[in-house]
Amino acid sequence: MPIDAATLERALNPKTVVVFGDKKASGYMWLNGMRRFTGRLYSVQVDPNEIANIEEMGVKNFTSLGDVPEPVDYAVCAVPRSVAPRVVADCIKHNVGGVTLFTAGYAETGTEEGKNAQNEILAMAREGGLLLIGPNCMGLHNPSLGVCFFPEQPVYERGNVGFSSQSGSHANSFSIAAPENGLYISKMISFGNGIVLENADYLEYLAHDPQTDAIAMYVESVRDGRRLFRLLRETTPKKPVLIWKGGQTDAGKRATASHTAALAESMAIWEAVAKQTGALLVHSMDEALDTLKALLLLPPFSGTGCGLTGGAGGQSVSITDAFVKGGMTVPALSSESYQRLEEFFSLVGASFRNPIDMGSNRTEMDTILDILAEDPVIDVIVMQMGYLGGQRQQSQLETQIDALVRFKQRTAKPVVAIPNSPTPYRNAEVLTDIVEKLRAGGIASYPTYERAAHALKNAAAYHHFRATVS
Repeated sequence: MPIDAATLERALNPKTVVVFGDKKASGYMWLNGMRRFTGRLYSVQVDPNEIANIEEMGVKNFTSLGDVPEPVDYAVCAVPRSVAPRVVADCIKHNVGGVTLFTAGYAETGTEEGKNAQNEILAMAREGGLLLIGPNCMGLHNPSLGVCFFPEQPVYERGNVGFSSQSGSHANSFSIAAPENGLYISKMISFGNGIVLENADYLEYLAHDPQTDAIAMYVESVRDGRRLFRLLRETTPKKPVLIWKGGQTDAGKRATASHTAALAESMAIWEAVAKQTGALLVHSMDEALDTLKALLLLPPFSGTGCGLTGGAGGQSVSITDAFVKGGMTVPALSSESYQRLEEFFSLVGASFRNPIDMGSNRTEMDTILDILAEDPVIDVIVMQMGYLGGQRQQSQLETQIDALVRFKQRTAKPVVAIPNSPTPYRNAEVLTDIVEKLRAGGIASYPTYERAAHALKNAAAYHHFRATVS
């Protein structure tokens, strides 16, 4: 019996959740993770040593799923592998909407016993038409409803980034890091071995989800490559899709096999898929988050010309090298721009080429930014904001922040800041404060030149692709 979108919708937007087998040894991870769930939460646990603790948490416990007084939209199965088939059979019997099988020890072990146990579960799920997520996974996260698989996951009213992942730890890290970058999750699926639904199924769901504006995927392997290719081609003209491929090296490929029983494909194949479909291939969580920030927090742009400013002489050289190596360009400004800069620019400790080393010209910051915005060769304006320490430099950074926030209100071009320090751990508090003030003013920021350059290159490539297919 096939799993349709309505079934997945029911599980991802549950009104009733049941957790099987949560226990003190794991810190009641699942029940604590669901403590902010907006619907009804129940426990099914037969161990009398656990029941009292569960009910002290304010969660009603039953010893049988059949005793739960209402239909169950979503269940988490955190029981030993030997018990899992009985739980799965019970979920089928009682028409549970979807089940996350957290339980591991299946095909990812590489043993015949593990493979046979997985095949048994798969046959049951297929025959019963059960949406089985996993096994060997963390399951579903819907922040707007408080559906969480770790207690540390943030919840909030709404988000627009969909994330599917064959890794539970990557999914958890992504969910925690996203809000720190001004990004918010709409729906997240960690599906591990993915024996019932896999990458293509979750992509298809997120592609049609009205709450999701951009999609990121952590992929270790694909069962139906042709279908995924077709879905990518259908989706990318409407929404950006980022693919973070696990198993990029020979050693990484071996690791995926022991992680989710995956057979990792050649990176050359994935590069070709990205090129032909318009998907963006990223190589780390940082690059995925950075690129989403450029796609969702900046106005669309398809040119690569960067107007760089804010740094000193050596910094200007380094930021230029980083941006050009990262796929962007740092063009000479138009003659009209140079004529306007010559009217006031002091050459003492400064240069007004591109990058513009402001030096002693910080009082003209608004004018410099306007000149960059009005120059036809500039597509993106980037301000470097270095901090070495001390009140004087902190005051200069405040001035730069204020100028960027004012500037953003009067330009249609994307504006990016790069606040950094040669001692980022020592100056972490100041840098965090700067990033938060930039975010409050609607300014996207990046911690390094290289990360900013790659993110902007990816975003420009996507917007160029979308313009060519629209």
